[in-house]
Amino acid sequence: MATATPTLEAKLNKSPGKIGMVGFAVVLLVGIVYAAFQLLSDLSTVHSSSITPYILLCVALLVALGFEFVNGFHDTANAVATVIYTHSMEPHIAVVWSGFWNFLGVLTSSGLVAFGIISLLPVELILQVGSKAGFAMVFALLVAAIIWNLGTWYFGLPASSSHTLIGSIIGVGIANQLISAKSGTSGVDWAQATNIGKTLLISPVVGFVCAFLLLSVMKLVIKNRKLYEAPEGSEPPPFWIRALLVLTCTGVSFAHGSNDGQKGMGLIMLILVGTVPTAYALNHAITHKQSDDFIAVSQQASTTLSKYVSPNAVIADDREEVTDYVRTRDFTPNTMLALRQLVTDIGNETALFGELAKVPNDRVRNFRNDMYLVSETLRLMKKTKQPPIATADWSALDNYKKHVDGATRFIPGWVKVAVAMALGLGTMVGWKRIVVTVGEKIGKEHLTYGQGAAAEITAMITIGAADWFGMPVSTTHVLSSGIAGTMAANHSGLQWSTVRNLAMAWVLTLPASMVLAGLLFWAFRNVF
Repeated sequence: MATATPTLEAKLNKSPGKIGMVGFAVVLLVGIVYAAFQLLSDLSTVHSSSITPYILLCVALLVALGFEFVNGFHDTANAVATVIYTHSMEPHIAVVWSGFWNFLGVLTSSGLVAFGIISLLPVELILQVGSKAGFAMVFALLVAAIIWNLGTWYFGLPASSSHTLIGSIIGVGIANQLISAKSGTSGVDWAQATNIGKTLLISPVVGFVCAFLLLSVMKLVIKNRKLYEAPEGSEPPPFWIRALLVLTCTGVSFAHGSNDGQKGMGLIMLILVGTVPTAYALNHAITHKQSDDFIAVSQQASTTLSKYVSPNAVIADDREEVTDYVRTRDFTPNTMLALRQLVTDIGNETALFGELAKVPNDRVRNFRNDMYLVSETLRLMKKTKQPPIATADWSALDNYKKHVDGATRFIPGWVKVAVAMALGLGTMVGWKRIVVTVGEKIGKEHLTYGQGAAAEITAMITIGAADWFGMPVSTTHVLSSGIAGTMAANHSGLQWSTVRNLAMAWVLTLPASMVLAGLLFWAFRNVF
């Protein structure tokens, strides 16, 4: 069984010191002040006679940031385990270093993962996110994820925050389907859930196999025996090995911030749209010139769609027709007519108001919902290839969808800063439990330099690739399985009790979070 040396144990238990605590406190304070100032600046344009939206906003933001705080317990700690157990970096320096690169990863994230997660939710809850059902959805998702993550953290199990959140989303979708009158059409986007489920299922296997193969190749090519032996004493490894380990720790931290940080961002945006739609439903950063471009692109898209409208199509309500398609995926000739009408109306209204920032307050929510429906309809049509549309025409429609998404799928800078602060604070508070599990309880022998490098390189590339394609993966599962793969490649042996616990956490996370979120959704819906 791998155990920490007395020297390493002393390092793990060492206090960060007054300078470190003061420095982190200053950074945290600056981040909080910046986020609060930007939020208050955005809210200055909101005029509400009731204090209720502001109370809901504060509570929901605290819960959402609490989810990211707990996420920091789990996933960010994985990135620093290898550099700590190979003496490449002092524990508290490693944690701060990882937090810094997580911060940069969050700030530079694309938002693809954030809105990919949101697309799993029932369409009517997204369109009515400001209703009691919408608030019940958001609170159920976040509270269920926090409860499960705290429970697994307490037992030192590197459970997946991604797995937990997606399980919660599915649980809410199923509960909404059982409650809703629109049976069969108000639940989960199972096609999207299946794709994300495959990613979560395959990524640990990829982590194990790739780390196994990478370490095996390293042993064939690099003959330095010290690379594959446990560190002696507390001396850091040779410079080039140390540089490699620090580099891979940096890469995993950056990729984690870029991927995992987005999960909370998407939910925070739903909260903002639901509580203060006049400030956040539409992207006010879009300029007058960009609005003019959007009007021109809308006309082009409307003309393109007209080619595929059946002369026999008849609609009563274009929004309802398109909403039914997004719910059921059942395309009819009426769908194309309704879509074209919706695109035309959006373009005409934009021309009427001049730019998005000038859309009247009482029209903002519906304006955003129309844009969301159009974007989702185009996404589903392209995915299902129904109806068949020429490649040249898809070029015009894709350009239009890009403009629509730019107006509705945006993440303000202060949201990214707030999420990064929550992740960093969670890491600083709860990193040790997960680090000890990864460093000591997966293999029977002490982690070697080569194992640390192979596992981190695999995790860095896997998470980075998933982020590029907008798919959520579990940093925890990828890195833990990567370390297990290196233990197998190095013939170090595995601690099967830990492997069993990790597997149980992986298997139980989805059904447990589904049941918990579903029950909470039912309870919160009655409360709200």
